[in-house]
Amino acid sequence: MKSTDNPSPSPSSAVHDPMVSEVYEFSTPVDNALSEVESTTDIFCDDELHDVQPRRVPGCDMLYIPFGRDDRAPYRLVRTAGTDVVLSQNLFFNILTLYGGGLRYLDRTTGEQTDDPEIDDFIQSNSLSEFFLEQCTDIKHYFFTVAVIILDRDGKKIVQLRHKDACHCRFEKADGKGRINHVFVANWHGQGLSKKDVETVVLLDERNPLGHLEVLMGRRPGADGLTEMRTRRRKFAVVMRFPTPGNRYYPSPYYMAIFRSDWFDIERLIGAGKKSKIRNSGSVRYHVEIHKDYWPQLMQSEGIFDPAAIAARKKKELTNIRNFVTGSRNAGKVWISSYYIDSYGKEQRMVRINVIDTSKEGGDWSEDIQETSNMLCYGLNIHPNLVGATPGKSQTNNSGSDKRELFTLKQALETSFRDVLLKVHSLVIRFNGWKPRVYPAVPIVQLTTLDKHSDAEERTPSPAD
Repeated sequence: MKSTDNPSPSPSSAVHDPMVSEVYEFSTPVDNALSEVESTTDIFCDDELHDVQPRRVPGCDMLYIPFGRDDRAPYRLVRTAGTDVVLSQNLFFNILTLYGGGLRYLDRTTGEQTDDPEIDDFIQSNSLSEFFLEQCTDIKHYFFTVAVIILDRDGKKIVQLRHKDACHCRFEKADGKGRINHVFVANWHGQGLSKKDVETVVLLDERNPLGHLEVLMGRRPGADGLTEMRTRRRKFAVVMRFPTPGNRYYPSPYYMAIFRSDWFDIERLIGAGKKSKIRNSGSVRYHVEIHKDYWPQLMQSEGIFDPAAIAARKKKELTNIRNFVTGSRNAGKVWISSYYIDSYGKEQRMVRINVIDTSKEGGDWSEDIQETSNMLCYGLNIHPNLVGATPGKSQTNNSGSDKRELFTLKQALETSFRDVLLKVHSLVIRFNGWKPRVYPAVPIVQLTTLDKHSDAEERTPSPAD
């Protein structure tokens, strides 16, 4: 039951009519979602990647730099981003725009995908489209990515190209010359790692990976002036890093400001608040008023005078009323009850059923949701119109021409990331002796106007000498 004096009963409260022996309990569960929202400003603070101490690699004497103070930063980032629909979809959009028309090894003469059998076999055997998509995913999440090149037995050709998940990669502590010599790959999220669980890969010089590899394979002289094979290893790592200031090992992506500036927490609080309101809102549909004279008249008309029988008859009558006003089978039924006019001329009804308005309240936090969505888009360098963060036909919802230009601008802004990712492919092409014939490129998807008789076309960048 729901009284007019207390339209929003508190959880586990009770309403007791002195004329009715039954007590009806309210047991609406309390949602603690608001209090359970964790603050990301503390989790992703500025010291997360700086206030760390080197750790010993399991099973050996080498030292590595943890990824975050507890070495769980990349896993925490993915888990946190995955809880927010705007942030996760913005990251996905950035990955897709970076991928563009996909990785191509283009013929320098024709500007088309090469048909050289040797190069085509390398592309197919290494699934370069999937490899490039994996690299795009990591560099957009962590601002760095790691590739492993594998040479043939003679060390004359690169035959395999493999991606290593950045979240599983850890860098060795730099030596006295400031160079990082190894990458350690393992599932650092697990416990009790041993030596066999960690893959150790020699890291080629970040500034000159091709020159370093050629020295190791005896193609050019080293610092001692000798030209000779210097290692029996055939597996090496290449790191592609988008630089951020003050981070020597693991970059701090610029979108991390979303977490450090409270906007991510604000958006989650809004979602938790709406969820809490929906779960805790009253579900009472009808309010039934029964006159105090209704029960004596009912008992007298049916000849019931025993107290136990009166209580049972009241319970049955209340059940009948409840069954009448609820359920789809009662649609179209008519309830007939009596009333009288007292000496003051006021109507006195025996039973009255009031329908409680349970319609949804509109617009709760709608402006705040739009504001936080726009801020998350801004933090990830995406115009809200490109991902639908600005709903409806508002003044800020641009025309199709404006969106086309925004998409073109977004594609152009991905050039720096593409240049970073193409580093390993330039290394492969040069080391394998393919440079005179092909060059790596990522065509840009260019949206067109109706007069072009096509929805989109690709624009291929010229080869970089």
